[in-house]
Amino acid sequence: MMLVTTVALMLVAADAPNTLTPQEKKAGWILLFDGKSLSAFNDPKKKTPPGDGWEVVDGTIHARPHPNLREDLISNEKFKDFELVWEWKLDKGSNSGVKYRIQDKFFLDKAKTKKGIPFEQVVGYELANKLSSRENPSPQGGEEYVIGFEYQMIDDTHKDALRGPLYQTGGIYSMIPAEKPQIKPVGEWNVSRVVLKGDHVEHYLNGQKVVDAMLTSDVIKAAAAKRWHKDVPWLEKQLADQPKKECPVGLQHHEDSVWFRNIKIRRL
Repeated sequence: MMLVTTVALMLVAADAPNTLTPQEKKAGWILLFDGKSLSAFNDPKKKTPPGDGWEVVDGTIHARPHPNLREDLISNEKFKDFELVWEWKLDKGSNSGVKYRIQDKFFLDKAKTKKGIPFEQVVGYELANKLSSRENPSPQGGEEYVIGFEYQMIDDTHKDALRGPLYQTGGIYSMIPAEKPQIKPVGEWNVSRVVLKGDHVEHYLNGQKVVDAMLTSDVIKAAAAKRWHKDVPWLEKQLADQPKKECPVGLQHHEDSVWFRNIKIRRL
């Protein structure tokens, strides 16, 4: 049944972007992007000060490269168990992702965070000193960092992808690699899917399952500890325990140019 649904979605994507068929509506699918507005998301342009990282262009959501305020595009609605489908394409050397089971977020001001240290230490320094505010950023700008799990989307030539499978397309970023991901060439549309039920998650890329995992597994906990235990054990605990189960989903802004369309979700 799941495969039939996904094939149907792919056909609809090709014929009528950013729409739902009567069958999809009956099955409970929700359109997160209508091709015209960001109304299903917490639009950064409507915040104070207005964000400059996202725009709607030719029926797509586009992440503008190198904005002054870098922040993810977070859905207004929250979801517990769900199936999420979307299409995406990247510029050469670009990096992005989709985040889910989001636990928290905080702002890192470029003028206030400590320089010349690893990112994890930057986060620890910020959280310990509480220096930055999204509502009152410096002229240098900054980024809003989202704590959650990430479906990685990246061009293989990006320096992060060259670190190895844990950082390549289709995987749970830095935690679980994708199994034999078949990514389309740069500039072509890919179709991705996340199915989350309880703590069990599946990632799909262009019709193939590439991740099948438990978010509460020892592998996930070890990965969270490896990255965060030394500098931000509080953040490590959030990822390991996930106290929040009903959460928004988010399109990641990673400084680079990326396009999204046909973003559809249904509760399971």
